[in-house]
Formats: sequence, C-alpha cells, structure tokens
Amino acid sequence: MILAGVPLGNPGDASARLRSALATAPVIAAEDTRRMRRLCSDLDITPTGRVVSFFDANETSRVPLLLDALAAGEDVLVVTDAGMPSVSDPGYRLVVAAVAAGYPVTALPGPSAVTTALALSGLPCDRFCFEGFLPRRAGERAKVLDGLAREPRTLVFFEAPHRLAESLAALAAAFGPERAGAVCRELSKTYEEVKRDNLGALAEWAAGDVRGEITVVVAGFVAGAEASSVDLAAAVALRESAGMPRKEAIAEVAQSLGVPKRAVFDAVVAAKSAPPA
Repeated sequence: MILAGVPLGNPGDASARLRSALATAPVIAAEDTRRMRRLCSDLDITPTGRVVSFFDANETSRVPLLLDALAAGEDVLVVTDAGMPSVSDPGYRLVVAAVAAGYPVTALPGPSAVTTALALSGLPCDRFCFEGFLPRRAGERAKVLDGLAREPRTLVFFEAPHRLAESLAALAAAFGPERAGAVCRELSKTYEEVKRDNLGALAEWAAGDVRGEITVVVAGFVAGAEASSVDLAAAVALRESAGMPRKEAIAEVAQSLGVPKRAVFDAVVAAKSAPPA
C-alpha cells in the first residue's frame, strides 16, 4: 500500500513518482474521485486501475474492500484532495488495519500544508506540534486551547474559512492577543497569501471575507514571558464578549496563562479606568 502526497493546488508540484503511480496503480483510493481525475487530466495521465472513493464518511466501510485488494496482491494507492493522507484526512484507519494484517505500507513523499505553512510563517520551526482542526463548539474549543496555552512548541492548525475569525478570537483569548501568529491561505495556488501579525490583529483582519484553504501557525509559549496588563484585560474581554461571566473569565485567563487571579482582576480594573485612546 502506498500513501501518496499530492499537490496542494499547483499541479506542477507533482513528482515523477506520483505521476507514475497514478498511471499504473491497480487500485486508487481517492478522497474525491472527481478531483483525482482532474489532477490526472492536468498531468496528462489516464489511470488504468480501479478508482475507489475513500473519504471520511465511508472510510471505515471501505477498509475491508481495500484489504481484500491487498490480499489479492494488488497495490493500493491512497490519495487525498491535497497533501498527505492521514494528516487530518482519510488514511489512518486503513494504515492501522493494513499494518495489523501484515501488509507492507510505504509513502510516496509529497506536499504537506503543515510543513509548508510552518516554513512560511516566520515562526520557530525547530520544534512544533500539529493540532488539526479545533472543535467547532466554543466551550470545547476553549478547553482545548486552555490546555495548549503554555505549550512551548510552535502550533499548527487547519481551519475552515467561515470559522477562521471565531477561531482566531478564541486563540487570542486563550493565548493573549499579542501572541505571534500567521494565517497561510491558498498555499501554492494563484492567490497564495501569508498574513503575519499578532493574534488580536489577525482576528480583526479575518472578520472580513477570507476564503480558501487555511492553515494557522501560532508561536509557542515562552517560559518567563509575562503577559502585559493590556493582554490580560483583552483576554478577559474576549471571553466576556462570548457570553462568559467576568468572574469566570478572570479565573480562566489566570489558569490558562499561569498568573494570579488578582493580577488579572487588577488588569481588568485598570483597563476600565483607563482614558479612551
């Protein structure tokens, strides 16, 4: 079985090995068969093998079928819409099942939105962790982010464009609005864009009409770096704007940023009494 990385958007990124595999594989398991055939058309390739749809909703039911193909001695090529299979895309369950059954599994290296965005972000790349998509529900998302607030490694997330502003606001609330970040949009495509700023500014920018495939990169927590009074007050204000009572918001900010509740309370009071800019 072969896990193949496919272009993020630009067909020119397809390797010679990918071209050969798409043309000759006996079985191709594709996340979106139409997009796979479009890629083949762009590469002037005509697949000779059997094409099987293989996406999130049918991944579990397709695994036995693909294992049968492996048992029959057929190579199975796994491709997603973009990037590497199994990375927030179908493939993981099939890999586990194939390994357990004793079939060889290899990879045909190719593009990955995770490492591409990380390299372009301008943030530290020596240590990082990939967190996939954040939970859609505000409470679950806040809980996840509070657990990551003191993570020292650079963080990489995927996000849908219509949820980007909300997720960036949640990141700013959990990590502080001054934490550095980057939003990478439409990587390798015609309208590629990398927006680098602090999380508060990125959240404001994303409130406009942002479209396309999105990868978000966020700087890790720096031990000993003290959150400013403005950061603390802004983090509380963001939680309050989402409907959280102030007392609870102060407690959450204190816990997530590792500072005394009194310091957060004082920051809120100072912000309320400060003259307008």
